[in-house]
Amino acid sequence: MNFKTADRLVAVFSVLVFALATAKTGTAQTDGDLKTGPPVLAHYMPWYGSKSVSGAWGWHWTMNHFDPEKVDETGRRQIASQYYPLIGPYDSSDPHALECQVQLMKLSGIDGVVIDWYGIEEHWDYGINHRNTILMVEKIKKAGLKFAICYEDQTIQPLLDAKKIKTGGEVAHGRKVLAWLEENWFQDQAYVKVRGNPVLMVFGPMRFKQADWNSMTKSMTPKPIIFGLPHLSAETGGNAYGWPPVNGGQETSPTAWKNYLDDLYGRAQNNTRVGGIVFPQFHDIYEQAKNKPSFGSLNARGGKTFDETLDRGLRSQSEFVQIATWNDYGEGTMIEPTREFGYRYLEKLHAKLNSRAKTDSELNDLRLPVELYRARKNAAGDGRALAELTKVSDLIFARKYQLARERLVRMLPDSQGQRKQE
Repeated sequence: MNFKTADRLVAVFSVLVFALATAKTGTAQTDGDLKTGPPVLAHYMPWYGSKSVSGAWGWHWTMNHFDPEKVDETGRRQIASQYYPLIGPYDSSDPHALECQVQLMKLSGIDGVVIDWYGIEEHWDYGINHRNTILMVEKIKKAGLKFAICYEDQTIQPLLDAKKIKTGGEVAHGRKVLAWLEENWFQDQAYVKVRGNPVLMVFGPMRFKQADWNSMTKSMTPKPIIFGLPHLSAETGGNAYGWPPVNGGQETSPTAWKNYLDDLYGRAQNNTRVGGIVFPQFHDIYEQAKNKPSFGSLNARGGKTFDETLDRGLRSQSEFVQIATWNDYGEGTMIEPTREFGYRYLEKLHAKLNSRAKTDSELNDLRLPVELYRARKNAAGDGRALAELTKVSDLIFARKYQLARERLVRMLPDSQGQRKQE
């Protein structure tokens, strides 16, 4: 069931220039690869469902218009996206898909993941997304990455409509949600924190005001630092994070989005915390899906848009820099490997975020997780082969990439591990 309403993005993209401020630059260091600047996090969507894993294709692959059971002569399924994942349309509860994604993130130099999260209630796809998030957190921690939550507080209205929350009980519900986060994730060593306080991003906020957040967090120790979208950040104490600035169904020019970034990073003088933003492009499928009008577009400019926003983010005084997104196919902002772009964005990250000299073999390591994923799918039902592939995975998690490749190549029909149909 879709929950990405028009109200969400209309609220996000109504204004291209907002007042922002930030604090001191953070420093990240991972596995001997020295890196300065704010930690880099990828915004992740846990909402995909496939027929082979979940028994049916989820809304985010179909948008009630496309049919993934239709496959063209190239092996491409008909999905709700302008772009096609290199591993094919996957399921967000598939441990092999999650393993592939976190290994790709680790290899590229990304520090952590921000997971788009709807809360803990069983309504529409909220419960499924919650369970998928729990699974993803396990893989993130296994990879030695960090994680944070981006809470969708606009879930409150559908829960009220469904009488899952009583009128007047909104803040009590919010307090329950935050209590769950505090008990289960905020205390985790892998959770993203700023000076000891857990980071909680909110897509909006669309429902709760600053007084509500104060009430909901007053008994929490330590209190989370809540970040909102720039034009709504007054409700989060001024703390804000950026997002791709599209609006009105039109293409946002480089001049316009650079002005947005100037405002985002140029007001870093007031001790207000800011989360930076990196984006490759914006190219949604909503109009073709007959779901709603397009929100507009941002041109990739052959990868220059990603390069320039990444450089600006790393030079900024942000508490963290968020890539929007890892895998939002509906809006065409994904950086994970696709048929159209290959490993373009991960190679750019690998070159920028790791300090060691790069070799062809190192860039080839980026292909390992996808090759492993394909090998797992080809070996379905073969217990012995799957056990051997688990050993390959363990080597990747241990950063023993040469040994992993040698072991994997011995099992594959060709050196690339290509599947005939994704």
